[in-house]
Amino acid sequence: MIAMKTLFTTMLLAGSLLIASSLKAQDKSKRPSPPGKVSQKITSGATISIDYSRPSLRGRTIGKDVEPMKSQVWRMGANEATVFETNKDVTIEGQPLPAGKYSLFGLWGDDGYTLIFNKAYNIWGTEYDKNKDQDALKVVVRPRQTNKPQEQLVYNISKNGDVSLLWGTMAIDFQVR
Repeated sequence: MIAMKTLFTTMLLAGSLLIASSLKAQDKSKRPSPPGKVSQKITSGATISIDYSRPSLRGRTIGKDVEPMKSQVWRMGANEATVFETNKDVTIEGQPLPAGKYSLFGLWGDDGYTLIFNKAYNIWGTEYDKNKDQDALKVVVRPRQTNKPQEQLVYNISKNGDVSLLWGTMAIDFQVR
């Protein structure tokens, strides 16, 4: 009977430690690219949000030794796919996007920067290829250079629906209406 109690106590303790370590592993704020989220109710009445992870440059150069790379799909952040959400139908650069959650990917090409809104949103950021058949919208925008470098990736959303991704000296802007 004492052996059973000891075994039970040991198993209970081991299970508690496993749960505690699992919860600690889930603390995304401790990652090298911590989580970020921005949300805004825009003048059209829609509330849009972007949930992403914030990589830092740490001396690296965009397009050379850190994403985005030309001609390669990028998760527009780090870790899990960046998630763009709208509670109402909107237009992105004049093109319709229904209310919902989408992963946001980008493709930097010679003709501009293609934003890809994909219906598979609860995925790891490198899983675009196996979900590309779920693209809901693609729009091309022109990236611009900024004068002040941004060490850690950040998204901004203005009240009128102008969205900007800022990282290094690169800015990727698009309009949500």
